[in-house]
Amino acid sequence: MADSSLDSSMSPIDQRTARLDFALPVDPQSGLDNERLVNLAGSFDAHLRVIERRLGVEINHRGADFSVIGETKTTQQVEKAIRDLYDLSASEIIDLERVNLFLQAAGLQDDAPAAADEIQIRTQRGIVRGRGARQIRYLQSIAHFDLNFGIGPAGTGKTYLAVASAVDALERGAVQRIVLVRPAVEAGEKLGFLPGDLAQKIDPYLRPMYDALYEMLGFDKVSKLIERQVIEVAPLAFMRGRTLNESFVILDEAQNTTIEQMKMFLTRIGFGSKAVVTGDVTQIDLPRGITSGLRDAIDVLSEVDSVAFTFFQARDVVRHPLVMRIVNAYEAREQTK
Repeated sequence: MADSSLDSSMSPIDQRTARLDFALPVDPQSGLDNERLVNLAGSFDAHLRVIERRLGVEINHRGADFSVIGETKTTQQVEKAIRDLYDLSASEIIDLERVNLFLQAAGLQDDAPAAADEIQIRTQRGIVRGRGARQIRYLQSIAHFDLNFGIGPAGTGKTYLAVASAVDALERGAVQRIVLVRPAVEAGEKLGFLPGDLAQKIDPYLRPMYDALYEMLGFDKVSKLIERQVIEVAPLAFMRGRTLNESFVILDEAQNTTIEQMKMFLTRIGFGSKAVVTGDVTQIDLPRGITSGLRDAIDVLSEVDSVAFTFFQARDVVRHPLVMRIVNAYEAREQTK
C-alpha cells in the first residue's frame, strides 16, 4: 500500500521483483509544489493506491522521492505513469476517474485473464462471452463481487453483459429474481407527455435490457417471468423503502442519478443479492449544478471491499466500427475544450 514515507525495511524482493527509485522534478528556486503533489497522489495517496491495485505493485514515497516495487517491466511503466500524471497535475485537477481512464488509455493494467479463466454464460440462444480483456474482467468481477460498476461509452457491452450475468444467476438458482432499474431522466426530453403511470412511462427506455432478455431467454419466457414478477421493472423512484434479498439488480443509465438517489439505491441491496450499476459519465442529463451520483460513487466507494469498477473506453466498443470513431471524435472535441 502507498505510504507517505520511505522505509528501508521493505518486504523481501525475490528474483521476480525489483525496486525502482526515482524523483519527480523540483523547482530549484521555489522547491516542491505540495499542492501539485497532492493533486497527483490524491487524498491519503488514494490515486497511488489505484495504480497499486491495477498494476500489482507497491508504491512508497516521501515528497517527490518515489520507490516502486514489482516486476521489472511494470515498475518502469509505473514510473512513466507517475511522471506523466505529474505533468498533467500542473494543468488539470486529477481525480480517481481520471487516473483510471489515464491507465486504460496508456494500456497500463494488470495482465488480461487467461483463456482458462474466461467466463462463458450459456443461454437458450447460445453462449455469451466477453470480447476483449476488459469485458472478460468485467464478467469476472460480476461473478466475484456483490457490487459492480460498469462505466463507459455506449456499445461497450456493459449493460448486455450485466443482463447475461443476471440471467445466468437466475437459471442457476443463485437469485430468485431480476430487478431492472432506471432513473426517470432522459436526454432533453420530458416523460410527462407519455401515457400511463411512471412505470409505464419509463418502460420504453428499458428497451435495451428487454432486448437482451428476449435474445437470451426468448419472448414468451420473458413475458411469463415478468407476469410472475420474477423479472421486475422498477423506476428508481419506486425503490425507496425496499430491501431486495436474493435478487440480481441492474441500475442502468446511472449517470443520471443524484447523489441521494445513488445512496438510496445502493442501500436497497439485501442478503444474497448482487447489483450492477452501469452508466456513461460523459452523457449526464441532470440539470446544471447537480452532481451525478455515479461520479460521486466513483470517489466514495473506490476503497470499499466487495465493490469493483470496470472503466470501458472507445476501443472497447463492440458495435459497428463507425460507433468507435464517433465516440473518439466526441472525446477529442471534449479534450480540446
